Amino acid sequence: MPRFLSLIRVNETDAPAEGPSPELMRRMGELLEEMTKAGVLLDTAGLTPTAQGTRVHYDGGRISVTDGPFTESKEVVGGYLMMQAKDRAEALEWTRRFLQVHEDHWTITCELREVAEG
Repeated sequence: MPRFLSLIRVNETDAPAEGPSPELMRRMGELLEEMTKAGVLLDTAGLTPTAQGTRVHYDGGRISVTDGPFTESKEVVGGYLMMQAKDRAEALEWTRRFLQVHEDHWTITCELREVAEG
């Protein structure tokens, strides 16, 4: 079965300062448990803010290192969801359900990509 990575993009300036609500965490836990029981969920996690990140850039044989925050970025990868699904349609449905557990004040984009095998 193919694997899919859903990159969870958030706008750090719009995300709630207090983080996810307890109710959101409860609903998320229920969904992740359902995904685990269905044999779909391989791994998932949130990421620390870009202020705690570092970018390593390669250009023309030279490497540069920049510490966060990355103010030029509106949307950043705030987490990921790695799953194994029978096809893209199933992975898309799980991604939709993942987004739907969030409250209306969240603005999130998930970029769903199939993992290239071999």
